[in-house]
Amino acid sequence: MAEQSFKNHTKFVPMFHVVILGILGINLIHRIIRIAHEFDVNRLIELLLAVAFILMALYGRLFALTVQDRVIRLEMRLRLTQLLSPDLRARIPQFTVGQLVSLRFASDAELPELARKVLDENIQDRRAIKKMIRDWQADWLRA
Repeated sequence: MAEQSFKNHTKFVPMFHVVILGILGINLIHRIIRIAHEFDVNRLIELLLAVAFILMALYGRLFALTVQDRVIRLEMRLRLTQLLSPDLRARIPQFTVGQLVSLRFASDAELPELARKVLDENIQDRRAIKKMIRDWQADWLRA
């Protein structure tokens, strides 16, 4: 595997992002064209099903990412409990899920300093937090 960094850490699954969503998109367009040419109840049901399939795929992905974020939140709270000084440990509940998800890529050595900065400056932007990481720790188990 190539080394992971901020530039290449997002997960792209061609079978899902291109093939499955592409097929569902083509199906939706086809159903729209068919109903535009001749309306009937069966074509309306086909169009509604095409929309439902796309929503199902997108929500399925969203649900998986939400569960992943909850697991990361738990993992990071445990990690922070071990690594932070007592004054910062008391502030762990102040972290948002987005902040914790972004901080997970930081090494143990830089995490305390970065965590303090994120809290003190109230940095919310996930990309900005990830860009501050100097020693990137890869996460190959993302959904």
